[in-house]
Amino acid sequence: ATCGHGCKYGECMGPNKCKCFPGFTGKTCNQDLNECGLKPRPCEHRCMNTHGSYKCYCLNGYMLMPDGTCASSRTCAMVNCQYGCEEVKGQVQCLCPSGGLQLGPNGRTCTDIDECSTGQAVCSYNRRCVNTFGSFYCKCQLGYELKYTSGRYNCVDVNECVTNTHRCNLHAECLNTQGSFQCKCKQGYRGSGFDCA
Repeated sequence: ATCGHGCKYGECMGPNKCKCFPGFTGKTCNQDLNECGLKPRPCEHRCMNTHGSYKCYCLNGYMLMPDGTCASSRTCAMVNCQYGCEEVKGQVQCLCPSGGLQLGPNGRTCTDIDECSTGQAVCSYNRRCVNTFGSFYCKCQLGYELKYTSGRYNCVDVNECVTNTHRCNLHAECLNTQGSFQCKCKQGYRGSGFDCA
């Protein structure tokens, strides 16, 4: 079985047919499946989609049960947690629905952890980190685009001269460089390459 476009989060099962791992979808299994949008809903109250998975959390005053349901809890109501709570050895603790969130100073509300600035996120050399609420993702550096080449996804240089996304003057030549481009005025013209006279 060969899959010309590859199967990012899945296995190749037949000619250009991918079987996606749980939590992923799309022809090449490169898209995260939003389980929160499925019917029946996997969570009783609130659902937060994560990369390849999801997390359930409850409304204020409810406790999250192992099966994703929410049970009314007087103790949770008294503590006033933003995303529900859990009881550990008789102690009530507020919950955050994602590992990228942390309990704020009040111990009740959740604040975002910026994985990009704390160094918790590691992106490969030609990718940059983009922080999101509760998580992060790695994006190709400017001047690069995500392409499937030789069996895997890579950030490949965009040839601005070919894609016509350069801003070179009509009387200038475009020269592609890694992640960027240069403009050089043609013979008989002088200037920056963006302006030629």
